[in-house]
Amino acid sequence: MSQIKKACILAAGRGTRMKDLTDDIPKPMIPVKGTPILESIVTGLVANGVEEVLIVVGYQKHVITDHFGDGSKFGCKVEYIEQVVQDGTGKVVELATDFAGEDSFILSYGDILVAPEAYAPLVALQEGIESKVSVKIDEDVRKGGAVFIENGLVTDLIEKPAANQPTSPYYNAGIYAFSPLIFEYTAKLELSPRGEYELTDAIADQVKTGVKVAAVELDGDWADVRDPDVLAELND
Repeated sequence: MSQIKKACILAAGRGTRMKDLTDDIPKPMIPVKGTPILESIVTGLVANGVEEVLIVVGYQKHVITDHFGDGSKFGCKVEYIEQVVQDGTGKVVELATDFAGEDSFILSYGDILVAPEAYAPLVALQEGIESKVSVKIDEDVRKGGAVFIENGLVTDLIEKPAANQPTSPYYNAGIYAFSPLIFEYTAKLELSPRGEYELTDAIADQVKTGVKVAAVELDGDWADVRDPDVLAELND
């Protein structure tokens, strides 16, 4: 079993659906119950043994770099890399290539809130498993992605499935664990029908070529802080 000590957090976006809430700060720095979303992610990962964090920054990046600095006050080492081109989740992951090196790493979107203990089953890759995909049940998969699972392993992923596509009760929860093998698959990505390079296409390609990808159903509270309504509910 490989214990994961590195994590990459995608925090470059403005979050236009948040409207004026992100005029001066990037979406991941919006506070939930007084704590920035991104801080809750970092401290949750550190509580589960992560020691090095790469934050992908972009819009209002200084707000993030000023808050986290070198990471020492959060119990980890923090590095930053800027996403210049917004061309999809499949290519932004490649910004972590040098950071990961030969090590496995956690990948999280910067607007996903979970309890710290939810990271526990993700911070290790068992022998023969190259990737892990977190999932939740009872979410609207058409807002995110449908994950198809058999005997604990992912058999397919469909990003924002259309009405005529198959569906699944398992919603892609936006936190992953990857070995460096993922970069071989992101390098082969082609533009999706939505005009982006999709990380889920790379994972689906892993599955199709016989790579073992495990599904991890997250326990406890989970939130994709996607819009002001979700934010208001969390802060209620």
